[in-house]
Amino acid sequence: MDITRKIAEELEVKPAQVEAAIQLIDEGCTIPFIARYRKEVTGSLNDEQLRNLDERLKYLRNLEDRKEQVLAGIEEQGKLTDELREQIIAAETMVLVEDLYRPYKQKRRTRATIAKEKGLEPLAEFIMKQSTQVPVEEEAAKYICNEEGREVESAQAAVEGALDIIAEQISDVADYRTYIRDITFKEGKIVSVAKDAEAQSVYENYYDYSEALATIPGHRVLALNRGEAEKFLTIKIEAPTDRILTYLEKKTLTSDNQYTTPLIKSVVRDAYDRLIAPAIEREIRSSLTETAQDGAIKVFGKNLEQLLLQPPIAGKVVLGWDPAFRTGCKLAVVDATGKVLDTKVIYPTEPHNKVEQSKAEVKKLIDKYNITLISCGNGTASRESEQIIADMIKEYDLKNVDYIITNEAGASVYSASKLATEEFPDFDVAQRSAVSIARRVQDPLAELVKIEPKSIGVGQYQHDMNQKKLGEALTGVVEDSVNKVGVDLNTASASLLEYISGISKTVARNIVDYREKNGRFTDRKQLLKVAKLGPKAFEQCAGFMRINGGDNPLDATSVHPESYEAAAKLLEQLGYNVDSISSGELAGLGKKITDIHQMAKKLGIGEITLEDIVKELEKPGRDPREEMPKPILRKDVLDIKDLQPGMILKGTVRNVIDFGAFVDIGVHQDGLVHISQMRSDRRVEHPLDVVSVGDVVDVRVIGVEPDKARISLSMILDEKEAQNRRHTRENGGTNSGRKPKKNKNAGLNLSGLSRFMR
Repeated sequence: MDITRKIAEELEVKPAQVEAAIQLIDEGCTIPFIARYRKEVTGSLNDEQLRNLDERLKYLRNLEDRKEQVLAGIEEQGKLTDELREQIIAAETMVLVEDLYRPYKQKRRTRATIAKEKGLEPLAEFIMKQSTQVPVEEEAAKYICNEEGREVESAQAAVEGALDIIAEQISDVADYRTYIRDITFKEGKIVSVAKDAEAQSVYENYYDYSEALATIPGHRVLALNRGEAEKFLTIKIEAPTDRILTYLEKKTLTSDNQYTTPLIKSVVRDAYDRLIAPAIEREIRSSLTETAQDGAIKVFGKNLEQLLLQPPIAGKVVLGWDPAFRTGCKLAVVDATGKVLDTKVIYPTEPHNKVEQSKAEVKKLIDKYNITLISCGNGTASRESEQIIADMIKEYDLKNVDYIITNEAGASVYSASKLATEEFPDFDVAQRSAVSIARRVQDPLAELVKIEPKSIGVGQYQHDMNQKKLGEALTGVVEDSVNKVGVDLNTASASLLEYISGISKTVARNIVDYREKNGRFTDRKQLLKVAKLGPKAFEQCAGFMRINGGDNPLDATSVHPESYEAAAKLLEQLGYNVDSISSGELAGLGKKITDIHQMAKKLGIGEITLEDIVKELEKPGRDPREEMPKPILRKDVLDIKDLQPGMILKGTVRNVIDFGAFVDIGVHQDGLVHISQMRSDRRVEHPLDVVSVGDVVDVRVIGVEPDKARISLSMILDEKEAQNRRHTRENGGTNSGRKPKKNKNAGLNLSGLSRFMR
């Protein structure tokens, strides 16, 4: 197989691009480095394309290795024909290779192998000739044997043994299995029934359920799997059995023989029911699950990327508030650089109810440290804490103080980690959590990289995934996000540095140690003095490391050191020098280049590289997160009981799933925008086509059930209605009086759904 051409066809790119990327990967280059600094070589393949390429490259190389093993195994048996060799070499999937190998693979002891040991293969061949003029039992009587290990008690037993051999032979034919697999997938159904129809569970929609295999969406596959694993559901595959049996009979019956035709028809049925159907069912369910998991991992990765790339709220002193009941709310004051200034515990919630005393304590902290933002975690007692914060802002007339509800998923994991213990050895777990909640709004990326990606919780069914595959995919997302933003070499933690291209955990720690021992970095080349950071690692990481106020202004940009000479020449050609970078006078630099082709040729670099250099010099150290929607800061609180159908509110997308998106509208219960409520002008294929985690969106309330914690929202707004009735936290809202249409998807139990999807 021409792997390069195959991948090029799948990715719809040129073979030369794939070949170049493969060469760079084989040389040890990382995906972020290739995507950012080798655009000229790969024809600007982006990080997503490169990761898909890398994944397919590994699969196809493993496939070729398996083919070699299979060919060697069959040849060793002396059974490798030219036709079989060609079939194996041409196979494009691991499943087909295994189908072709099946007849030659050493099997466990089966009914067929036992029959062969008894010498019944000639009888099986006799039956398959389908030309006998006498009853098969007469021929079978010749095989009656009393010899130990070869016992055949009767002619009937001999026939049954021979039929077992034939059944296994039929089940081993690769073409048959391919046909049955394909037709089952195209025309079959997945069916689920309740183990106990009276049992209450979140799987009740699946108690008597069926759906076509070819069209079932991934999230329903995962839901069925979980329902089966939790012993609420029994699941089976319904195949077009009659068509399959007709096909197999047509393939195996070569003549209409009164003695053998009934036997062959029965053995075809046995081969399908006993050997083929169960295996095909396992394969199809495994394939459906793998596809569903891949889709879910992709959604998780996209959500995680959007969360990591949330814009920082910079320049504020933040009060982190970790809410709780019995143990009290833990507070941590963090300055604009992330340094912890103070910590405290207050007890405004049940069972203590020291509300006024707690407000006074918080007011002292606000006055003492000039706090302008309170970051409150969304865990237990968050609702009560938010109300206290909102009341306090109003009572004390704190015009300069806002609050934000922060997703604290994974904060407890970080707080109890070895990393948190090293960072804050004198703090208890809850204090560390409060610090993390504060820092998450100051720089989400820098704080969230300290947590295992799987623990951040912006996916669906993440605990049902192939954990190795999920971990690798999410690590790739974090790596791409960190490198997209870049890091400040003099302030970045080891947790952040280890995601930089070419940097391992050990080298990240060594960078921090070097910095602590020798002071701040003033030149990127000093990285070469760090233990275990050699020239190759330097090449991979240097462009993503920023030094502000260093010896060379180019070190504060994403221009790679290998392009410094070209960048300096460019500035010289246009009447500037490197000192102009920090002065801000290069904003219109690109407009001064009249012929980019000629300029690139003069500088000895490619046009794409030149364009990247110009963009960076025009806006040095630009942060892609600045283009993301800003978080919503609040001053007052809304209750679910305040919601009325028809209200239009502003909210933040917290999670995107296959069938919709959960939106935080500030009432402690995220509302669901079903996929059908995302657009009115066209059908939405997937919610990610419309929204991403962190998006700030306008939504209309279409259903509220406070007792069941259900909120149904729509993003389909009448523009005039939206302008007239838009509600903000400052002016409250009123019900328009218009009764919305009943949403058939509004009945989802959201309180149970969050557990159901994790």
